[in-house]
Amino acid sequence: MDWIAIASGLGVGIIVGITGVGGGSLMTPLLLSVFKLNPAVAIGTDLWFAGLTKMSGSIAHARHGHVNWPIVRRLLAGSIPASIATIALMHQTGVTKGWASALTFSLGIALLLTAVVVAFKKSWQALGLRLERWIPEHRKPALTVLSGLILGVLVSLSSIGAGAIGATLILLIYPHMKARDIVGTDIAHAVPLTIVAGIGHASLGNVNWTLLVPLLIGSLPGIWLGAQLTRRLPDGVVRSLLCVSLVTAGWKVIH
Repeated sequence: MDWIAIASGLGVGIIVGITGVGGGSLMTPLLLSVFKLNPAVAIGTDLWFAGLTKMSGSIAHARHGHVNWPIVRRLLAGSIPASIATIALMHQTGVTKGWASALTFSLGIALLLTAVVVAFKKSWQALGLRLERWIPEHRKPALTVLSGLILGVLVSLSSIGAGAIGATLILLIYPHMKARDIVGTDIAHAVPLTIVAGIGHASLGNVNWTLLVPLLIGSLPGIWLGAQLTRRLPDGVVRSLLCVSLVTAGWKVIH
């Protein structure tokens, strides 16, 4: 099973390296279908997988000046309290069968939302530019905190949202940001959020540490290999394959 886990980590790492998204979106369904983990444990394990794999990317983007720290702080001001509150609610109510159903459903919805985000990637900036006339500059900090709050709940419930959905929300509010700065800012926000949510799930016993290690061993070379392949594959082909995978996974999870 260790070799299957390493191969799974490698495959997801390659997709992350090629597309920049899809880690949580594909790892959690994989943990559910291949490794037969219950939804809560799959989500908790994936949160640690996502947080640790994105840490090196966050450091690299910060060194190159691709992180807008004021936006990161605003997002965290909403997402960290929301994540803590969501985990606290789970502690109070207990991870019962009802919670497992809610987690599974939220995971499926998050997968389908991510597919929409990836499919219409080029349209979001145009939408953001149109919305800008109704969003004055002084309202953007509050909207950023609100976006963080939404992401905090979504990530804590499903482990999905800190990547593609987070980047889309940043783009809608700040449509003039450069693509590399959006990616760097999104990753810098995702790391502490996923770690905090991961600690919360670990406190509930929802992390399979034995499985996490081989997944990480496979993912690290996979991300490097994917980054090399991305130069040769057309962006449209990559997005289409990822969208099909996300829709299929989301539909299976919901049903």
